[in-house]
Amino acid sequence: MTGKFLLVKCECGNEQRIFSHASTEVKCQVCGRLLATPTGGKATIWGVVKW
Repeated sequence: MTGKFLLVKCECGNEQRIFSHASTEVKCQVCGRLLATPTGGKATIWGVVKW
């Protein structure tokens, strides 16, 4: 499997796991802020990667 799951922290303080090669936009489950956008390979991460 290509990619891994990352723990990303949003500006609101929420932490959630997202796939490094996400094929859809990923939004924070608490505030709705965009955390990741697909690029055809590795997703662009807009939050802080903790792991």
